[in-house]
Amino acid sequence: MLCEADPDWEALRDQVQLTLDEYFQGQEKRARNYSAAFSDLWAKMARTTKGGKWMRPRLVYITYSAFGGGDTRACGEMAAAFEILHAALLVHDDVIDRDFIRRGAATIGAGYRDMASTLGRNLADAEHAGFSASIIAGDLLLTGALRLATSASMGHRHNVTILETMHEAIFAAAAGELDDLLFSLGDTNAQLPEVLKMERLKTAVYSFEMPLRAGALLAGQTLETADALAAVGRDIGTAYQIIDDVLGTFGDAAETGKSIDSDLREGKRTILTTFAAEAEEFTAVVESFRGGRVDADAVRDVLRNLGAEKFAVGLAQSLVSDALDRAQDLALPALLYAELSDICDYVLMRRS
Repeated sequence: MLCEADPDWEALRDQVQLTLDEYFQGQEKRARNYSAAFSDLWAKMARTTKGGKWMRPRLVYITYSAFGGGDTRACGEMAAAFEILHAALLVHDDVIDRDFIRRGAATIGAGYRDMASTLGRNLADAEHAGFSASIIAGDLLLTGALRLATSASMGHRHNVTILETMHEAIFAAAAGELDDLLFSLGDTNAQLPEVLKMERLKTAVYSFEMPLRAGALLAGQTLETADALAAVGRDIGTAYQIIDDVLGTFGDAAETGKSIDSDLREGKRTILTTFAAEAEEFTAVVESFRGGRVDADAVRDVLRNLGAEKFAVGLAQSLVSDALDRAQDLALPALLYAELSDICDYVLMRRS
């Protein structure tokens, strides 16, 4: 994806990890005053920030450093805030999608589900226990993201705007998740523009737009520059989510770390299903799939034969091209433009 040999990034990455470790250790210690179970939950939450790609911290870093930022502590805290936000939204997303596997490993909810099962609860009640614990964990992670963002921006001349950036990331993600849920119910005839907007709100804003915006503001850039950079992130992030949909339907579960049947099972409205929605062949196979008469492979075959995969990949490529055009017009620092180009390549070529 990105050049990991950058010594400055390695140093900042260490700072982000230190910030995360200190935060979770402090909260775990504090939680002991409430109960052993609460302390254990915090220990489990700390593991949700392990093993990811760290895309969002990297975006904060490359923007902040490219514009001459030099406060390692502040950058590290802001980068850590976005990583905790990502963890929070994934924990909640697993509840929404009724998933107990994330990145090829059991989720927080899976542990509490298994505990409830061991205590004699039936499957429905055990899963409810797992999802309940996940909601609590996700809420706590959200407060952690806000807490670190507040610390990072304290005393900064853009303090209010930086915090608004984090709040917007959370606000937009919630709006996108709600639209995603409602679209899956099938009570709206969502067309491509509406689905693209949902994709952007659900992923692009918090994963690309706001980390870039926050990094620029933290480095002292104007709001105009920060917003223009966020617009670049909008197109990259939307393309990222489209490719995520492709992987969620056609990908290798061993590489993605998530069931490739999940989106189809939940009736998710994606670029793929929106493209195919008007085709009688697709409508028929989806009805058969939900009735248990065919498996998910049959749905995938129809989507592929209709050209949905090719269309989605082409749309992602177009968005990435638009993003690079926007970035070029901004006359960004050469290093920042090069990093964004690398990210665009990764978005289109990734397999997990």
